[in-house]
Amino acid sequence: MGVKKQNIPDKGAAVEKDMETYTIVPYIPGGLVDPAILRKIADAAEKYQVKFIKMTSEHRIGLYGVKEANIDNIWNDLGMGPGGHIGKCVRAVKFCTGNTVCKKGHQNTMDLGLRIDEAFHRMETPQKVKISLSGCTSSCAESAVRDIGLIGTPMGWKLMVGGTCGLQVRKGKLLAENLSDGQVIDYIGKILDYYKEKGIQKRMGIFIDIIGFDKFSKAILGE
Repeated sequence: MGVKKQNIPDKGAAVEKDMETYTIVPYIPGGLVDPAILRKIADAAEKYQVKFIKMTSEHRIGLYGVKEANIDNIWNDLGMGPGGHIGKCVRAVKFCTGNTVCKKGHQNTMDLGLRIDEAFHRMETPQKVKISLSGCTSSCAESAVRDIGLIGTPMGWKLMVGGTCGLQVRKGKLLAENLSDGQVIDYIGKILDYYKEKGIQKRMGIFIDIIGFDKFSKAILGE
């Protein structure tokens, strides 16, 4: 019997159900692409005969059915790093278009989302951390069900923590509101530092339950 294959987090590769082929998801900050990126992905997919390409629910582009022997070569050809299946860390930030183009958008999700991504992407954490930004209360980026979620309002940002989706959906709790972009960056840094400092190996929502929301809130907001 052969050795059972596993995910390869250092290569951003997740083994598929056939236990032979892998899925890889290139790191594309905010899901923003240009023709050159699309051509690289298309060329690599053809060259290495991947099974199919699909847009993921996190605004990424996944390559499916990659042979293990081709993983390194695909990454070399793409000249991109992994954006998915990368273990216990801050994942690539998800955001809608915000007020850049959307008539409902109150805040600039694209500028702030890229700033957050640049500052925190792949920071090691006790469990994976998902962050998303929505430019208005329509919450197209599903911010209320992310570990850290931001929702734009006319007065600034609402900051929610501890949400998650899945079989047991948790709505995040409101930590602060009417925040500036700078305050958001500051608070996210404090949240992640506190999460790492405590070292409890649970997702953010369960971690907050264990600590207690009042204690967590005081540690972050300093109140």
